[in-house]
Amino acid sequence: MTPLPSIRQRLLRTLLVWSVLWTLAITAAMWLAVHEEVNELLDEALQAAAEVLSGPLAQGTQAAQVAPIKPSGAQAPEQFAWQVVRYAADNSASVLQASQRAPAQALFAVPLRGFGDLPTWRVYGLPLSDDGRMLYVAQAVTERGETQFEVALSAALASLAIALLGHFWLRAKTRQELQPLQNLAAKLKNFDPLKTDAGLGPAERQELQSVHDAIDALGQRLARRVANERAFSGHAAHALRTPLAGMDAQLAVALRECPPEMTARLQQIRVASGSLQRVVASLLSLFRSGVELQRQPIAVKEWLPRLAPAGLTVHSAADGVLQADGDLLAAALLNVFDNALRHGAKNIHVTMPDAHTLRIVDDGTGVPAARRLALEQALNSERYDGVTGLGLMLADIVARAHGGGVSLPEVASGFAVEMRLAATIALTTTNLHA
Repeated sequence: MTPLPSIRQRLLRTLLVWSVLWTLAITAAMWLAVHEEVNELLDEALQAAAEVLSGPLAQGTQAAQVAPIKPSGAQAPEQFAWQVVRYAADNSASVLQASQRAPAQALFAVPLRGFGDLPTWRVYGLPLSDDGRMLYVAQAVTERGETQFEVALSAALASLAIALLGHFWLRAKTRQELQPLQNLAAKLKNFDPLKTDAGLGPAERQELQSVHDAIDALGQRLARRVANERAFSGHAAHALRTPLAGMDAQLAVALRECPPEMTARLQQIRVASGSLQRVVASLLSLFRSGVELQRQPIAVKEWLPRLAPAGLTVHSAADGVLQADGDLLAAALLNVFDNALRHGAKNIHVTMPDAHTLRIVDDGTGVPAARRLALEQALNSERYDGVTGLGLMLADIVARAHGGGVSLPEVASGFAVEMRLAATIALTTTNLHA
């Protein structure tokens, strides 16, 4: 599944799109403005040139005495050209004088005053005298287009430069404005509502203060709820363990005094009572897993066999001593052993590969490889519901309460689980079946 883009990514993409659109819009507007302004400037230049030339040409030799100065031969049009054309009474037009690359024929068959357009020229006409002479000053259309393009391109590049600068400035400003959200996320990673000094403190931005207040209020509600659950678990421990222990003692007495035909039935009841005690201890341990640990030295080799239920033999080669909460650890391992029994195990082998690792492997039926990988993924993500059973979930919670975690190494037969309590105190358990 593709992850959703963050707020910053969406904002930056939006800024980029709008920067491009803004640049295009500004460029189009500047092109229209430049087109009109450049046309006006060029027309004014044509008019000014005609007025400058008209003085000397109007005061010169009489038209009848002036010979055309147009050179023979076709010439390519230049950027600027001028013509002096005489219009006779019979509507004929003759070029009296012209620049070197002006057209050989008169630009207009009839006199034109002011501006006019030809396919290749923009022309301004000005009368020189009353004898029919006209002065035409022309600019090549291609030159005007090049001028307009160069001016528009310069304006577009300037607009693009400003847009890019604005875009990068907006990116930097966006990061700066979103930084409080990043800081809030960092605070939330370490936010623990159960600590006495829990609280996010004042917000970096006024807009985030309501979010801080809501999270603080939620943390306080969670803390009160957890405190109530822990108080309940403390009372429930005394209220449930005492009668269950009494039941077990009475069953032990009854087994010694009952007739032989009742022994098997009473033994089954005692086994069920013992299983009930372990389940109750496990459930209470779930409530206790968040409180401060009561660490104590545990001699593993002597301690583990006392936890084994009837029907399961513990073979221990673990000679080390662990520092752990004995009640929590015992509750987790009792479920480990019950799981082994339910999966057909008769023996559990306990080893300590190093001073901080306890490894337990049972000889039960185990689980398929795909199931083992699914269980391990659920443990890594702490998503137990519908995947793991109580034993595996409790073992992982107890391990995490000690600062470690549970993993499920692959073994040739049976089932194995490693429960690491901490970097300095690592506990590896096996036989946590789902």
